[in-house]
Amino acid sequence: MKNNFLVLFILTLVFVLTAGLTVGAQEYKIGISQFVEHPALDSAREGFIQGLVEAGFNEEKIEFIEQNAQADFATAQSIAQQFRSNDLDLILAIATPNAQAAANVITETPVLFTAVTDPVEAGIVDSMEKPGGNLTGTTDMNPVAQQIELIKEFIPEIKDLGVLYNPGEVNSVVQVDIVKETAKAMGIKLHEATVSNSSEVSLAASSLVGDVDAVYVPTDNIIVSALPSVLQITNQNKIPVFASENGQVRQGAVATLGIDYKLLGIQTGKMAARVLNGADPSEMPVESSKELKLYLNTKAADNLDLEIPAAVLDRANVIYEEITQE
Repeated sequence: MKNNFLVLFILTLVFVLTAGLTVGAQEYKIGISQFVEHPALDSAREGFIQGLVEAGFNEEKIEFIEQNAQADFATAQSIAQQFRSNDLDLILAIATPNAQAAANVITETPVLFTAVTDPVEAGIVDSMEKPGGNLTGTTDMNPVAQQIELIKEFIPEIKDLGVLYNPGEVNSVVQVDIVKETAKAMGIKLHEATVSNSSEVSLAASSLVGDVDAVYVPTDNIIVSALPSVLQITNQNKIPVFASENGQVRQGAVATLGIDYKLLGIQTGKMAARVLNGADPSEMPVESSKELKLYLNTKAADNLDLEIPAAVLDRANVIYEEITQE
């Protein structure tokens, strides 16, 4: 009898260890579709991978297939078509155009998105609470009205504000609509300069010179990817640029109140981990960042001879003392 129990114990132990090794050895293929390279989206991608690791996944057991649309909408669609044909366990779509492309053609593979401002308005999900399909993820909706109020703190007498954006990006239109409402309520005249591709950014920025007291840049992927061109023109003309996210501040915008895209990516990675462990994306609410930080670039302000209000300096969470070209 004792021998029978011993044999049963050994067989059970072998089964448990074998099962553990099988789970640990499981490999995954994850496609990452990014609209364009710039600090915010790059940080979100890095955070996503970190989030998976923090959730217990072994990075060495995951094959990441990364594609970048280089700010081209047609290329974003092609990437989605390619990913649909691949045998992938999960897809990450970074930025609204790539999430829209994925939603248009991918119906079976789970898709997590991040850096999407308004996924409902973009037609990506049915609702924030119940996405309803194979897509869910995180929104990067910023406190746009508070960002405009921050500009007013720096320039109390501001009369004219410029905004640069691509009207072809739903995320940008949503933000600019908020800017319009906020500026009107504050008695500020808004000057819009629009682009359809990165080659038009310098001309659009130049068109604002002489008409505006400051420029606001939303999380528009084309504008942000060409931000150095904007800053070259605005700095030459002593026009302060105010940002919508911290990567722009590192590059030379004066300030913003916004989210941390690395943390947003980590949050998305942990959502992806739940999906890989069996959660249903259609039942997972779209999440948003709960943490806002005030970012300042003192070097950018000094270059413009722009005084930073003491109240703003006192409550700043992150202060950059140099300009970093990324």
